[in-house]
Parts: sequence; structure tokens; C-alpha cells
Amino acid sequence: MSTVSLAPRALYQEVAELLRQRIFARQLEPGSWIDELKLAEEYGISRTPLREALKVLAAEGLVTMKVRRGAYVTEVSEQDLAEVYHLLALLESDAAAVVAQRASDAQLKELQGLHAELERAQDDRERFFALNERFHMRLLELAGNRWRNQMVADLRKVMKLNRHNSLLKSGRLQESLLEHRAVIDALLRRDPDATMQRMQDHFRNGLEAAA
Repeated sequence: MSTVSLAPRALYQEVAELLRQRIFARQLEPGSWIDELKLAEEYGISRTPLREALKVLAAEGLVTMKVRRGAYVTEVSEQDLAEVYHLLALLESDAAAVVAQRASDAQLKELQGLHAELERAQDDRERFFALNERFHMRLLELAGNRWRNQMVADLRKVMKLNRHNSLLKSGRLQESLLEHRAVIDALLRRDPDATMQRMQDHFRNGLEAAA
């Protein structure tokens, strides 16, 4: 009787995550060429897993492959950003309305707790970014549509390419918190229409700050 062993996470997936984090940290700048030979040497790997990793990032929109020129970190245009925010507003406001109707009291309390953590993280930008994403993704999980969750996760990766031009603008972080409070308030009232509108307002204002 033969046994099947489950392989650990493939090397190319690990490399993709390393590159993803470097892109988000601006160690690889938008528009910059990705030196495959240098990275392969740095990571001590062949170019095959590196190229597979780049294909993953290209599918996520973080990397752009150019014929005979190689891979580049994606530059997000104003049109790209508008389209991403438009879709996120539709998907996340719909999810928020579902949560307002279906979430348990304990689940709404959990979202309140996440927001409270967000309020306390105002002076730690990286923690604020992480908690902000955690809040939004937890709300999506509570809405319970895995296809929507995957779409939003991919769109948010593209949005991260521009995040330093939005929440870091003067006053935007505080405005974002006020908008979150409005979403929480509508959720606690279990008002799906108001919750949907507040979430759409949040993304509209985010786009204006990011543009």
C-alpha cells in the first residue's frame, strides 16, 4: 500500500511571499525592473522557482511582465486605482450589509474590539495598516462568501501598492477612523442600508485621498 506525503509549501510560493513583502515595504519600488539573476543569487535558488513566483505576483497584479524586457513592479495609474476602489466599494459594502443583518451580537462585539485596537494604533503606522486590513477581512469572513473574499484579497494587494499615498496624507488617518466608527454604529443598529452607505462613503473618501 503506497502512502502519499503532503509536500511543504512549494519554494516558489515562499519566494513569492518574500517578494510580495518587499514590494509592499517599497524595497522594490513601483515601476522598477526586477533583477532575476541578482534575486536568484541572493536567495540561493535557481531562476525556475523565481520565475514561477513572478508569475504568481503577475496574476495578483503586483508584477507586470513585459515581452523581452522581463518583470517590473506594477505602477498603479489613477484609472487602475479608481477601478480597484470601485470594485472594493461594491464588494465590501454588500458584505457589510449582510453582516448588519446576520451577525451575532458576539461577532459585532468582535468587530468593535478590532476597531478599538485600530484607534489605539494611530501612532504606529504599520500596525495601523495591518489592523485596518484585519478589520475589513474579518467583516468579509463574517459575511460568508468565499468567492467575494478571494476577489477582495486580490484587489487589496493592488491597493497596497498605493497605500502610502492615501492614509499617510495629512488628516486622512483620522478621517478613516471616523468613517470606521460610522460603519460600526450602523452595524450595531443592524441597519443594512446605512451600513452599506457608510462603507461606500469610506471607499469614496479613500479614493479621493489616494488620487
